[in-house]
Amino acid sequence: MKTKVGIIQFPGTNCEYDTQNAFAALGCETQILWHKEDTIPEGTDLLVVAGGFSYGDYLRSGAIAKMSPIMKAVKEYANNGGKVLGICNGFQVLTECGLLPGALKRNEGLHFISRHHYLKVASTNNTFLSQCAVDDILNIPIAHHDGNFYIDPQGLVELYANDQVLLQYTDDKGNISNPNGSVDSIAGISNKEKNVFGLMPHPERAMESLLGSNDGRRMLEGFLSA
Repeated sequence: MKTKVGIIQFPGTNCEYDTQNAFAALGCETQILWHKEDTIPEGTDLLVVAGGFSYGDYLRSGAIAKMSPIMKAVKEYANNGGKVLGICNGFQVLTECGLLPGALKRNEGLHFISRHHYLKVASTNNTFLSQCAVDDILNIPIAHHDGNFYIDPQGLVELYANDQVLLQYTDDKGNISNPNGSVDSIAGISNKEKNVFGLMPHPERAMESLLGSNDGRRMLEGFLSA
């Protein structure tokens, strides 16, 4: 039976169709879910909060989107063990609504960044990165203005203690190369229960070698192996 993926769409979302195409290419059944809906379709295996600029990022990124009707259903789904993936702006939304710890601030250089960047896999003890190996180097596009992940020192200790740090920004050799000022060069995390995941890079844009990398396939394929 096909993995059923729901993709959340807010006003300003711009990566929902890229995300839909990526999961369709992996053989999944996909459905775009408008933010005013208040239920999650029965049988959904994964919810993706797609990237973009929800509500134009006119307040803090993701701060308005967290109040959309569908987010109450997303939180209930996650709290009942459902898998949720937030990509870029979706990561920001998940931190704003409390499903993931920390916050995303303006990039350290105060400029929008759009390019491929290398990531090192820090943990595979989770569904998302189960098809990767620790210390694998992945080449994945980034495109953000507010991608500077922040968490206080005690929170950072807890992230590592609970094996919640999933990805770090590096160069192609695995050496730290931090594009936006994120604490400990963190590019992606999970919740303690390992069913909610967030990252700033865009794996859905790294599905074909022709476009610069197909490393995103290995990342997203983890959800098909569960």
